Amino acid sequence: MVIPLVANQYIDGEGWSPGDFVAAGIMLFGAGLTFVLIARMGNNTMYRLGAGLGVAAGLLLVWANGAVGLVGSEDNPVNLLYVAVLAVALIGAFVARFRPLGMSNAMFAASLTYVLVTVVALFIWKPTGAAAEPQVGLVNVLGANGMFAAIWAVSGLLFRRASAIGSTSGRRLA
Repeated sequence: MVIPLVANQYIDGEGWSPGDFVAAGIMLFGAGLTFVLIARMGNNTMYRLGAGLGVAAGLLLVWANGAVGLVGSEDNPVNLLYVAVLAVALIGAFVARFRPLGMSNAMFAASLTYVLVTVVALFIWKPTGAAAEPQVGLVNVLGANGMFAAIWAVSGLLFRRASAIGSTSGRRLA
């Protein structure tokens, strides 16, 4: 957050409002706290790496969607569909009770949901009127969203590896 703070001082047109700094701080603190709570549930490095990557994927999804939008601009209502990805990951993690194999399945489901939401956003639900954005670059959107979906999938692979190693989880969050 230091970079935008310095940019605000020296670059014209670069303007984060105080609310932007508060929102960024809340997102970063929330992501850090979430990682610490989830990482404590497993006892091996693969589990912790999977947790870190999953939390990072969620943080990046929220940040990118809020800043510039994942399909078109941040004002495009189709971007709200990406909330489903976070919902699948969170609900899946709680249903799995944070056990490695279940977490793996939840992260793979989030990755699949990400791909499906992108397909719906690009090819099925096309906003009309002021929200229509004909300049959305298909290759750029597919590449960026494919990268985000891959992050969720790699997190799932790390959790799968943690389950093969034999992570003992099941400790309480607090």
